[in-house]
Amino acid sequence: MGAFDLLRIANTSLGFHQTWLDALANNIANVNTATRTDQNAFQAQMVMARARPDGGVDVAGIALSDSQGRVVSDPENALADAEGNIRLPDLDLASQMSQLVMAQRGFQASVQVTKEAQDSYTSALQIGRS
Repeated sequence: MGAFDLLRIANTSLGFHQTWLDALANNIANVNTATRTDQNAFQAQMVMARARPDGGVDVAGIALSDSQGRVVSDPENALADAEGNIRLPDLDLASQMSQLVMAQRGFQASVQVTKEAQDSYTSALQIGRS
């Protein structure tokens, strides 16, 4: 596998992990987004990966969580219905934060692979100049 192959594979990984980070950031930002009980809850985005035959990774799609969310009692909320209920997304913040750490680590690893491939390519060019 050559330096260009490594750069191409790392680039696909960077793109996938960036999409995953963006989706997680959106989910975390909306974890407490309340709606009326007659409306849909915020739908979390879940990024799906697909392996490429050349060793890279693509975003296969983005699935959305259930729009029903969960109904919570919050009579003080301006959006509360007659029974004092609101609808919140069915999101687990701890799970989203764990996934965020994994996505960050994957992104960092891809950056490191890119740097190493660039260093290898630069070294090869230096050998050619000698």
